[in-house]
Amino acid sequence: MADGAGLTRLRAGGKFLDAEFTKDGSARAAAPFARLETLWVNTGTLCNIECRHCYIESSPTNDRLAYLTLPEFEPYLAEALAMGAREIGFTGGEPFMNADLVAMADAALEAGLSALVLTNAMRPAMRPAARSGVARLVQKHGDRLRLRVSLDHHTAAKHDAERGEGSFAVALAGLKGFAADGAALSVAGRTVWGENEAQARAGYAALFSSHNLPIDACDPQRLVLFPEMDEAADTPEITTQCWTILKKDPRELMCATSRMLIKRKGAAPSVVACTLIVDDPQFELGATLGEAARAVKLNHPHCSRFCVLGGASCSA
Repeated sequence: MADGAGLTRLRAGGKFLDAEFTKDGSARAAAPFARLETLWVNTGTLCNIECRHCYIESSPTNDRLAYLTLPEFEPYLAEALAMGAREIGFTGGEPFMNADLVAMADAALEAGLSALVLTNAMRPAMRPAARSGVARLVQKHGDRLRLRVSLDHHTAAKHDAERGEGSFAVALAGLKGFAADGAALSVAGRTVWGENEAQARAGYAALFSSHNLPIDACDPQRLVLFPEMDEAADTPEITTQCWTILKKDPRELMCATSRMLIKRKGAAPSVVACTLIVDDPQFELGATLGEAARAVKLNHPHCSRFCVLGGASCSA
């Protein structure tokens, strides 16, 4: 999705071509590196399902980002600690398909950080080894381990339209399983269904209540509603003047306080600027977190859609 038809079309129209200037010659905005709060870890792009609008095109066959291992993760964990990070976030693909996920989360938690795992809560997460691993981490570390489960909508029909028939029921069962294990839970939904925020939160609140799930749908940290990521839609470029017009501080953007660790198939691990953009070379920042501690030019539609105009962040 990051380098799909939508981006090609925008670039053919003269947008998002130059890191320094927008189509009309204005100075392109950048996000300064303020500090490291969250180190994101992509555990690999393999996933048990294939969603219609996956930003990273994860699937049962997409292994272009390979499984990261615990030994590969440990030097970056040490570097993140030295830089003052407070959180390690694990994303994919489906993180529970990586056999080292629980060990990596445990290492982060033992180091005193919090750990956030983004999961679809389907069969890989419900395997006995994964389930017992989560229970063990909950017993050791309590709510410093958090699981964020993807439920695109509060109804099965709309969720299944994105993720496949029957996926809602399986994910809901997984969510209830994690709740029974005492895990600290949140849910990630999407705002693409023509509902306003109040309607969406009311729908999720009814769902959570009917299944006795301990999730407060009114809390934006417990129910995270992500903006539309429609690649076909046009989106404006962000200039330096936009900070004043939008009354935004660029230090509030996700890439001002986070970086993501990836491992491309056949290559050594590296650090990229953003969880949403892994295939654009200009967002590849180096082999270490220290090398990646620099400003990021907002030269991609996702910078505009998701972060600046959408006001969203993957981090807790």
